[in-house]
Amino acid sequence: SSRVCPNQNVTHNSNLYKKPFLESFEETPLLVAVLTYMGYGILTIFGYLRDFLRHWNIEKCNVAREREEQRDFVPLYQDFENFYTRNLYMRIRDNWNRPICSVPGAKMDLVERVSHDYNWTFEHTGKVVKNVINMGSYNYLGFAENTGACADAAIESTQKYGVGVGSTRCEIGNLDIHVELESLVARFLGVESSMAFGMGFATNSMNIPALTGKGCLILSDELNHASLVLGARLSGSTIRVFKHNNMQSLEKLLRDAIVHGQPRTHRPWKKILIVVEGIYSMEGSLVRLPEVIALKKRYKAYLYLDEAHSIGAMGPNGKGVVDYFGLDPKDVDIMMGTFTKSFGAAGGYIGGKKELIDYLRRHSHSALYATSISPPVAQQIITSMKIIMGEDGTTLGADRLRQLSENTTYFRRKLRDMGFIIYGNDDSPVVPMMLYMPAKIGAFGREMLKRNIGTVVVGFPATPIIESRARFCISAAHTREMLHTVSHPISQVVSKHYSVAQTETFI
Repeated sequence: SSRVCPNQNVTHNSNLYKKPFLESFEETPLLVAVLTYMGYGILTIFGYLRDFLRHWNIEKCNVAREREEQRDFVPLYQDFENFYTRNLYMRIRDNWNRPICSVPGAKMDLVERVSHDYNWTFEHTGKVVKNVINMGSYNYLGFAENTGACADAAIESTQKYGVGVGSTRCEIGNLDIHVELESLVARFLGVESSMAFGMGFATNSMNIPALTGKGCLILSDELNHASLVLGARLSGSTIRVFKHNNMQSLEKLLRDAIVHGQPRTHRPWKKILIVVEGIYSMEGSLVRLPEVIALKKRYKAYLYLDEAHSIGAMGPNGKGVVDYFGLDPKDVDIMMGTFTKSFGAAGGYIGGKKELIDYLRRHSHSALYATSISPPVAQQIITSMKIIMGEDGTTLGADRLRQLSENTTYFRRKLRDMGFIIYGNDDSPVVPMMLYMPAKIGAFGREMLKRNIGTVVVGFPATPIIESRARFCISAAHTREMLHTVSHPISQVVSKHYSVAQTETFI
């Protein structure tokens, strides 16, 4: 069976699912929404007041400005566009870009820093905040480590190949380790062939333009990652956006595309490409893949699946959402994912039919112009992937997959029992907890750090204006004690420090 998300009045085809598909997206309570808008309104009024004071030099201005002698030139700096950054983000900027001076594992060390000018500049105190529980890194399987099989293999690889390659794959940067990596990835995914790239973001932004162009239609989920959005825009294809995970919305776009064809000429589209993600990293939701595949087959479209967050983290064998739903990988035309999260490395891959990969090797900007993956990074991926597949002769991979699943279930249930509104799928290791108010964003991040817990807080424009949140990323490296240690202060911080936070932010 399949449960309808509270904020989506949509019935779903439950026959396609082999197990319950449980997701929740509770709508923002009306009072909370009103108070949140009021909060942003007050901050905006104070922002205009401070801009007025800066204009007349009553308050010191730290903002970049056009030079007086260049006033008549075409402006390089759009002052109003930076209003939000200058007056809202700057107040709570200390919550982001904190320097880390250790492995970003289950615990990490942070460089302590202070600001004497309300976050315009920071200086390091020389002290280190030790053993902060890391709830922010995408270290799903705990492979961010500097000891163990992966680290040893990477060191050995560095001694053999060096660190840099100094050439592209199509020139003299194609090492045997790259060939080994790609054949392993193809085997892991269950596809004919695969290709690896040095950067996850560029895997999307540089390969979509090679796959579609003028006269093609891209149907994109409204919550797709910036790399997918950029790739779609660079391709020159027509882009139409469907509501998040809403199959009625997607089907309507597919029908319209086939009935009406291209604008003006009404010729059939050369290609229709549906672009979705496995796990949506801000919502913690899973793609309704069985339904997407059914629609793709019915309307003869192509499917591009971005498994950046789901590969390694989902499914009984860690093979992503295709594995999680028990589907055939051959039903997904273009399987994309990154090595930056579950594998503790860098880069991305595309998997699919041999013809597809051979085409990309000749036409992808990422293949032709980018330097090859660094050998120790490639070795880190190979070793971690073999551990996940159980080919290292141990049960370490299976143990980590089980631990991640158990940790996810435990932490989500704990937060829900405490009365918090959390978003996403019950099995998703990305756990967004709603904060809503602008005052809570900065206060929550600061107060959790005081308790030696590192969290990611997210607000507008990364989320809708009334849906600010804290996002926890669960790892197999977290122990049950760590998660218990984290859950208790959350309740303390949210209840006790809300009034203090409001006063602090609005003054």
